[in-house]
Amino acid sequence: MNEEIIEKEEHIDSGVEISDDVVAVIAGIAVADVQGVAGMAKGFAGGLTEAFSGKKNLAKGIKVDVNEGKAKIDVNIIVEYGTRIPDVAFEIQSRVKKSVKEMTGLEVDAVNVHVQGVQTPQEKTVKAEENNDTSAEAEEIKKEEN
Repeated sequence: MNEEIIEKEEHIDSGVEISDDVVAVIAGIAVADVQGVAGMAKGFAGGLTEAFSGKKNLAKGIKVDVNEGKAKIDVNIIVEYGTRIPDVAFEIQSRVKKSVKEMTGLEVDAVNVHVQGVQTPQEKTVKAEENNDTSAEAEEIKKEEN
């Protein structure tokens, strides 16, 4: 006898709601680790939050829209000069999807990467000096410019 077994995936509503802001922070942390990302593009609200709280806003430059258990995420970045932008964008998409799925269980329908600018080596040096960066990388950049 041939019996067909039909598997049904049951979703149990656990009553847990995850804020869009939480998803944005998870995405922001995932993006921060991608090589070639110089920083996140600031929105007006993100800049105000940082200024008043004195804390770094991990969700800066990220917009999240969650509907019916599916997330759409927009990421606004500044890339380092000389990096291959399609590779950076693909890596961001992969890491954000993986991190959000693993930590929240949400399906990620889209990760849209918006490149808002390019950080040149000169801008990187100025930023390092403003932050009193004495790392080997900052010193190497200074030597290259002189």
